[in-house]
Amino acid sequence: MSKTWLITGSASGLGRTLAEAVLGNGDRLVATARNPGRLDDLAKQYGDRITIATLDVTDAAAAKAAVQIAVDTFGGIDVLVNNAGFGHRSPFEQTSDDEFKAQIDTNFYGVVNLTRAALPVMRAQRFGHIINISSVGGRVGTPGLSAYQAAKWAVGGFTEVLAKEVASFGVKVTALEPGSMRTNWAQTAAGTNVELLPDYQPSVGAVYGMLKHLAGKEFGDPQKIAKVILDLAQRDTLPNHLLLGRDALFVFGLAEAARTKEAAEWEQVSRSTDFEGSDLSVFTGGALE
Repeated sequence: MSKTWLITGSASGLGRTLAEAVLGNGDRLVATARNPGRLDDLAKQYGDRITIATLDVTDAAAAKAAVQIAVDTFGGIDVLVNNAGFGHRSPFEQTSDDEFKAQIDTNFYGVVNLTRAALPVMRAQRFGHIINISSVGGRVGTPGLSAYQAAKWAVGGFTEVLAKEVASFGVKVTALEPGSMRTNWAQTAAGTNVELLPDYQPSVGAVYGMLKHLAGKEFGDPQKIAKVILDLAQRDTLPNHLLLGRDALFVFGLAEAARTKEAAEWEQVSRSTDFEGSDLSVFTGGALE
């Protein structure tokens, strides 16, 4: 059975690849972008199976209007893909308030705005998939990406909470956490470096060098990731988090091992702050599972 999708950031990168895959699969699509003219070729090719909407995901009213377009045009929304986002590199100290806020607003509040708009529709339908495009950067900390990764960590936490809240009425939610993808992300990020203060050369400077080397050689194939997303939209059970790519697994593994080691080293301090005789049974029984 064909589905109705709404994809943010459909004009380029993974969003564009996914839009083409959705339409090629025979599904219907509300394709959104800040510059909708970049989607005109898809409109000509796929006719009434695609509707294009101008959308700045930081605008809550515009998010609600985009979801309403899906309802009015196609009768509902089966799959929401929160894909729109961007990242700039600089040390936190050298990131302006406006720049930091812009990344949080797009990468996190964009997800919140679209989800808030779509959820009442999906709850009334008693079904739906919400797929949030996060990053392995939502599980690790990389020097120079404080705003971007703070937003992605927030997306991961938001996704996990929401998935537990909505499971009982048939809505599935997952955060996809790819590593590097062969889109224009690394090139864009590599081109946004500031003149580093000398003290940040050993940390942020090393990341600059890594991203420049990685650009054009990323591990992730957007077409393969799009196929995974098409498959997830057919499933009744989704993971809260899904890492994508060997590099994502590798980087996450290093970070998780370091966290586990640190937690063990500080376990006695962690335990030392409890009242004597505290009972952990309050946390069992499924509420937090």
